[in-house]
Amino acid sequence: MKTMINQVKKIYFMKTFFLLLFTSVISLNSFAQKENETEDEIKGGFKKENLFMGGSVSLSFSNGTTGIGLSPYFGYSINKYIDVAASLNFNYISQRDYVQFGDKARQTIYGPGAFVRLFPLKFLFLQTQYEHNFIKFKYIPASNGSYLASTENREANSILVGGGYAGGRDEGNNSFYYFSILWDVGGNKNSPYVDQLNRANPIIRAGYNIALFQNSNRKEKTETRSGSKRGGF
Repeated sequence: MKTMINQVKKIYFMKTFFLLLFTSVISLNSFAQKENETEDEIKGGFKKENLFMGGSVSLSFSNGTTGIGLSPYFGYSINKYIDVAASLNFNYISQRDYVQFGDKARQTIYGPGAFVRLFPLKFLFLQTQYEHNFIKFKYIPASNGSYLASTENREANSILVGGGYAGGRDEGNNSFYYFSILWDVGGNKNSPYVDQLNRANPIIRAGYNIALFQNSNRKEKTETRSGSKRGGF
């Protein structure tokens, strides 16, 4: 009964979260479109200067669990409020006292993902990220344990939510460093981001976002403005 109640709570939380996220995206996008209607440089479709790439290193921890990871990504800024990106992740996680005192569990994880970042302020963002992870799980029993060593392959979907700080991010400049903290709210028992009691561990990430083509775009704008002044326009 308790398990069923917890599952209902998780489903309700996830539905509420994604409803709020969807509403926020639509509201911010509509606001940005209205705000930018009078700006000439915003007009048009796809803009290569809105492309970016980046990556982060991550650390997750709890009682008896330590994880490290690397996550490169490639994305596009829809406007100054919304970034979307596709990502890859590579993680290694070690857990002690996994089933009984003295044993260990080790996981090697990799997989694709995608995320959305919302910037209500230029230095503050909210993030939701989906990952599908392929996991090689190895169990090492305690020296006097009652369990046998084993190795198995697993898969798990993760839904990471949280937020972070973006330093050096200004309007027209999408290169910045950031720190974030995320939790897996997906409730998958095979998730690499939960402990043996299926409790979400905090995932701390630090990285750098690199804007692509923005320097060339600024140069073109500068040359255009200089030419217009010389031409008397």
